[in-house]
Amino acid sequence: MRRSIIDWFTTMTRPARFCALACIACASVLPAQNPNGALRGTVQDSSGARVASATVTLRLPSTSQTRTASCDEQGEFRIDGLAPGDWKMAVSAHGFADAGAEVRIDVSASRDVVVTLKPLGEAQTVVVAAHASSIATQPMDVASQVHGGVVTREDLTTLPLAERTFANIAYLVPGTEPVEPSDPTKARITAISTGGSSGLNNELSVDGADNSDDYIGGFLQNFSPDAIEEFSMRTAQEDADTGGTTAGSVIITTRRGGNDWHGTASFYERAAALNARFPIENPAPNPKQPFSRQNYIATLGGPLARNRVWSFTSYEQVHEDASIAYSPASLQQFDALASLAADGLIPGVASIAVPTFVPIPFRDFLASERLDWAQSPRSAWFLRGSVDTYTTHNNLVEQGTLPSTGLLTHNNYMNLVVGNQYVFSPRWLAQSVFGASGLHLTQARNSNLGFALAFPFSSTALTISGFETFGDNQFATPITFFPSERNQEKYQLRSDISGAFSGHAPKFGLNFIHEPVLGGSFPGNTETLYKFPENPAYYVANPAEFTADLKADSSTSTLGGGFSQNVQRLALYAQDSWRISRRLTMNYGLRWSATWGLFTASGRSQLENPGYITLRALQIPLVSTAPSDDREQFAPRLGLAWSPGARRNTVLRGGLGLFYNDLAQNGWVTAFQALHAAPGPCVDPIGNPGSPQNSGCVPGDIAGGTASLIDPHYHTPYALHASGGIEHSFSEHWLASADYIHEQGNHAYRAYSYTGGVNLFTPLLPAADPAQAADVPNVDVFHSDNRSSFNAVMFHAQGDWTRRVSLIANYTFSKAQTWGCVLGELFDYVNGVCNPLDPFAPGDYGPSGEDVRHRAVLAGTWHAPRKLELSTLTQAESARPFTITTADNSNRISVNGVRTPLDEFRGTPYIQADLRLSRPVRLGERWTLTPFAEAFNLFNRNNPGANYVTNIATLPVPQAQAQTGNVTDICTNSTCTATEPIRSLNQLRVPGGELGDFFGPGTTVGIPFAAQLGLRLAF
Repeated sequence: MRRSIIDWFTTMTRPARFCALACIACASVLPAQNPNGALRGTVQDSSGARVASATVTLRLPSTSQTRTASCDEQGEFRIDGLAPGDWKMAVSAHGFADAGAEVRIDVSASRDVVVTLKPLGEAQTVVVAAHASSIATQPMDVASQVHGGVVTREDLTTLPLAERTFANIAYLVPGTEPVEPSDPTKARITAISTGGSSGLNNELSVDGADNSDDYIGGFLQNFSPDAIEEFSMRTAQEDADTGGTTAGSVIITTRRGGNDWHGTASFYERAAALNARFPIENPAPNPKQPFSRQNYIATLGGPLARNRVWSFTSYEQVHEDASIAYSPASLQQFDALASLAADGLIPGVASIAVPTFVPIPFRDFLASERLDWAQSPRSAWFLRGSVDTYTTHNNLVEQGTLPSTGLLTHNNYMNLVVGNQYVFSPRWLAQSVFGASGLHLTQARNSNLGFALAFPFSSTALTISGFETFGDNQFATPITFFPSERNQEKYQLRSDISGAFSGHAPKFGLNFIHEPVLGGSFPGNTETLYKFPENPAYYVANPAEFTADLKADSSTSTLGGGFSQNVQRLALYAQDSWRISRRLTMNYGLRWSATWGLFTASGRSQLENPGYITLRALQIPLVSTAPSDDREQFAPRLGLAWSPGARRNTVLRGGLGLFYNDLAQNGWVTAFQALHAAPGPCVDPIGNPGSPQNSGCVPGDIAGGTASLIDPHYHTPYALHASGGIEHSFSEHWLASADYIHEQGNHAYRAYSYTGGVNLFTPLLPAADPAQAADVPNVDVFHSDNRSSFNAVMFHAQGDWTRRVSLIANYTFSKAQTWGCVLGELFDYVNGVCNPLDPFAPGDYGPSGEDVRHRAVLAGTWHAPRKLELSTLTQAESARPFTITTADNSNRISVNGVRTPLDEFRGTPYIQADLRLSRPVRLGERWTLTPFAEAFNLFNRNNPGANYVTNIATLPVPQAQAQTGNVTDICTNSTCTATEPIRSLNQLRVPGGELGDFFGPGTTVGIPFAAQLGLRLAF
């Protein structure tokens, strides 16, 4: 039997392991998310002839770091591994006078310069693109096909941030969209939509270390904007050094100290009186939902040993008091529910308290410490440690839910990174990173009654806690399950080597991630969920129907204990940037990646899944064997950049590549839960179901038995990226670009749900035998067979006018489509199929939930007279789609007998204008005091996006039609005694309105008008 790499490594002796790791670290590196930049250029004389053997020296004044390179025979040079910042460049050559300039280096980006040397005694010139101090002043890259942008510390400081998260500014980069965080267990964790997805399939790194949540995807740990130096948001066509993504990548570098002490102290205040109400979602006379937040921030950086050791510390504390102020409509239903309890109709509950509002306090603490050490002119080290810990009381309580459904959530994150950069020679550079990160999340329920009651009025598109109105939180949504405890422990070794030669810049890299802990647990007690077709006020007048409906639609389940994985990931890559000529560059590379342990849980394979054992005993060939890790993830990349003309102010670019991503595990976590304990036997469930030899069989459909299995024909999901475009620089301060991007996704996950005795049968019994449902369980099978597409045309313009006005303008026309049943998502959630026997049925292919056809962004800063600074971030986009489902959320509704296609309905356009007004005041030579005022959603435009009623049981339609799932009429009065025919689907577009979505924890976009005051002291 062949031994895996992991098996081989673990059986090696300790000295052999050390030697193997040393060889790996010295032989290859992965700047797959390299937080450093590069400088390349040419040196010529006044006639344009190249100057060979010129010496180029770069010095970073803040730390006195120095790098040197020599030009080749073509007069070209390249220096990699440069920390982001303003470097001083000096160029010298025999027979010429020295030349010098300041050059800005950005994270994960390359700069081009042209140096013209003159004879001794004459003035020298260095042609450098506009000083990149902001996203609005970035230079044109004439040698890369990568799409994206760099957001600097100046952007993070001067532009308004609605929730003090850098994601608010990432939306400025073409190809991004605002999106709510998709994990209700992680408040304010950044989410950035790219490629029509929810952003959970983006690759994320901080200081070169992985920062991905491998359970649900997206960011693992949050960072204060004041701790970030800058970040690169890449939306398509990355190089071979990037992997683990089928969408985009975010590369963050944190701030560091320097030879001069510097720091800030800031305070932000959002008082309750500075917040408005939405005219639709929270209209008068509904009470305005109280909300206040204070942010306290401090940073300090400087030398511990001048020119040798530097330190930088950041701290941020968030003190927020959000709340839910129940609307009169909600209070009416809650009072009715309390009346039902007082009448003894709710078993075990004699009374229900109904508060007028529920406080939701949120407390967050973020801290980061970084040490940089210049060991020698060749070797530099850094060490950074960061923590984020927060607590949310009454988490997940919403307008239609009582406090009993809430949670006390406590999250702890830790991240430690050690990095080294070693310069072997002017042409060879090595970089290595070791990272360690951890997450520990706990959630305690406000109640443990063993059951929950769900009524139609508590269900909206933004329901994040399931559909329960009263009772235990079920930790379930229409999308997936969320555990009450989560643990993630990750270790990473990343190393790379890069070279700079005449016309070539090769890179070789390795990335190894060991994740011994990826698990958690769900409440282990048995629970019952009761779903009612009518609201409590109806049952007060019809108590007998309450008792009947209580028994009619109930489901008892055990979410069921824990799950645990031990996963390893390995990636290798090689790439080169080949400058074929001064005007033409080819970027090409190959990446290979593999995973071990992806389908193993608690040390057991899927062959020990009780569902698999039961199907085998029933002779049902639905799942033939266990899935295996995909080791054939070969991802070639190719890109071209051509800059015609002598001025090199235009670049034509294009490329294609494959991108693999194993994604998150939350969708099929139930298949891992099934392996938490050793399976029992299952030999003959039909002939002798009560025998001990069948104690491990999954019960049949009638008894509520459900098995979760992973299809053995697993393939790692991947996407094909292809792009092409043009960029032109009109002057040193203005440029524009137009690009087309196509992404074709394959093998994303989908859930096939079979029902025992309905569409799943054992051949041991006749198909019509009623015992089929008694012996055959329900089975969820997770396939990797989904397909999707994203097409976009993007226009971008940026300018810096007389250093007083800087701005960017973006427009994107795009289309994102995928397969799904009640929800369309690209590459993140597990999309279900409506009919497992016809998984690609007509109408099941349509727009994704983040399909935005038109999107425009305008942002910038005006340095007005009297030293006033006015900044804006304004976004506008067309409506996003949503789906209206049947009462049990299993399918899409029909209208006048015609089943609606996927995401048939659209919400309202999204418009949000944010402003920031500030005036810096100089206090001596080094101190600056900046008071500021910020306004978010300036016009108080109601931005529900897709926040509309999405369940037919909640719509104002006749109850009989709601139960059948086919709508022909809509009610025109509150009692539904008068109706009118459905003539337009817009008649069913009913806002969540009185349900009043609160703008508390987790919200990053679409808040009501809010003002914020603040003060920043810097030196």
